[in-house]
Amino acid sequence: MLPISKMAAAVQPSATLAAGAKARQLKTEGKIVFDFSLGEPDFNTPKHICEAGYKAMLDGHTHYTAAAGIAELRGSIVRWYKRTYGYEFSPEQVIVSNGAKHSLHNALAATVGPGDEVIIPTPYWVSYSDLVQMTGASYVLVPTSEESGFKMTPAQLRAAVTPRSKLVMLNSPSNPTGSVYTRAELEELADVALETKLGVISDEIYEQLVFGSAKATCFATLRPGLAESTITISGVSKSYAMTGWRMGWAIAPLPITKAMANVQSQETSNPSSISQYAAIAALEGDQVCVETMRQEFEARRDLTCQRLRALPGIRCPIPDGAFYAFFNVASYFGKTLKGRKVTNSTSFCAAALETVHVNLVQGSAFGVEGYVRLSFATSRAQINQGIDKLAEFLQC
Repeated sequence: MLPISKMAAAVQPSATLAAGAKARQLKTEGKIVFDFSLGEPDFNTPKHICEAGYKAMLDGHTHYTAAAGIAELRGSIVRWYKRTYGYEFSPEQVIVSNGAKHSLHNALAATVGPGDEVIIPTPYWVSYSDLVQMTGASYVLVPTSEESGFKMTPAQLRAAVTPRSKLVMLNSPSNPTGSVYTRAELEELADVALETKLGVISDEIYEQLVFGSAKATCFATLRPGLAESTITISGVSKSYAMTGWRMGWAIAPLPITKAMANVQSQETSNPSSISQYAAIAALEGDQVCVETMRQEFEARRDLTCQRLRALPGIRCPIPDGAFYAFFNVASYFGKTLKGRKVTNSTSFCAAALETVHVNLVQGSAFGVEGYVRLSFATSRAQINQGIDKLAEFLQC
């Protein structure tokens, strides 16, 4: 029997994907499941984007492309950032990959390895720690709190830096908390990064999904010279409802981009040629679809938080971005709910799924105990019915 490598043995399956798989299994058994586990817009990809993909097929764009992506898409990305943030860089500094997760992997593979440390504020997206471990590097977790808005302070970042520190991973708007750092807060973190010569991976995949007065910030633009030590990660999955098209990108200093392109050329070669042409239509076409979806997500946020905050023993901070509610259920630990003993966020979620078929993701998967994540990227009817079931579950 072939042995399993140490790397593969150390990597855990994605908690969010595992939760989705459990829900699908119950559905095949004929159960009605209220699935709030996956971070995926429930909207269809806008028609003009689909048409661009279809046209690409008819036009014969179904062959290999350059490993880093076609020039036309890299040019579209350059223009989008200049329009949106005034951020200027060359197309050669862009590498297009099979989704933002692939871009994150490429960025880490090109910059860290055994003996290096990567700083990650918690709560964090479930894949960050495993992606770091896959390079042979280690990660250092910096805990944040509900009281701080789940945001890392400059003092915390400075205290976490050691001679082995190479990178810090930032995510604003955040998965799982929906927190959005203000420009001033990011400027303070940028100053620490520059002072300590710390590289930054800024995951900005939810940048177009912000609510109220919150504004997204492109981290690389905050200070002169900061772009030389920052890798910006984004894509079209969340803002354009294109998760299945697998289109993400990284923007980095040219030597890093070249290294990432080399890694990608050996791993996967180019991302889908058809999806690349669809992504051009997304970035260059009518943006009304993005605002329509954003407004609906904001309405769903308001509904979700109103309903959750009315439940006894639940604390639910209001997220400023993304499409997640990250709420505190610790008051139920030690209690028996629907005949199931609840001791932590994992047992809470397992009991909710098994008894009332409400599927949530445990906070421990995101590096913090006491909380669970609910994705409100689903219909208002589904949200209302699911929270009705959750209320039933919480009746001790």
